[in-house]
Amino acid sequence: MNSDASIDAEAAFVLEKPGLNPALLPRHVAIIMDGNGRWAKKRLLNRISGHEKGADAVRTIVRTARRLGISALTLYAFSTENWQRPKAEVSGLMILLRRFLESERKTLIENDIRLNAIGQIHRLPESVRNILVPVMHETASCKAMVLTLALSYGARAEIVQMAKMIASAAKAGALDPDAVDEKTISDHLYTRDLPDPDLLIRTSGEMRLSNFLLWQMAYTEMVFTPTLWPDFDEAEFITILKTYQHRERRFGAVDPS
Repeated sequence: MNSDASIDAEAAFVLEKPGLNPALLPRHVAIIMDGNGRWAKKRLLNRISGHEKGADAVRTIVRTARRLGISALTLYAFSTENWQRPKAEVSGLMILLRRFLESERKTLIENDIRLNAIGQIHRLPESVRNILVPVMHETASCKAMVLTLALSYGARAEIVQMAKMIASAAKAGALDPDAVDEKTISDHLYTRDLPDPDLLIRTSGEMRLSNFLLWQMAYTEMVFTPTLWPDFDEAEFITILKTYQHRERRFGAVDPS
């Protein structure tokens, strides 16, 4: 795999070639990976085949983000609502997740990528947790990029859990209710160690957040593409990053012009 020196050289080449400004890259990119099922249906394949192809797109985008020097990449991999899908599909998704973690374990370490997971991890099958947790521990000291998988994740459930934690601390006298502010809330969310997303990408043409990082995306720039996730590639990712770099982020302030 690439050494740090070769990764830096490759990043410089990739940045120069598409005309990206390294100083204007988003620190944190979040992606709602949508369209695996429709991709498969268009090809008369079963849904698991679409998810398998989608895993290839994950590999491509993770590697591209790392080469470009993006600090954090968060992928909406499995929502709390996804448990309602047919059992065969959920089982297949869990098998694919386990295989992905097993196959990417070495790549993550060699490319200095820390694996993180947010959501109701306890609901995942033991076979998945038995590989997820060790890989998270093995990559804990990696610093070049944080890859966060949102697994059994729902923003409303996250907010409910945060409210319970703050209420419990206040009831115990460990927290003054009048002292609760935005930082207090952020510090009790799954993403407490991550910056809020600068850019959200959603594939497949859908234009909704689907219960994803609702608190964290108060000022996130959003791009919706009709491309189905299995067809999402490095070239489109870079095009979207260029679009992001031409946006003016004011965070609610008045346009100085």
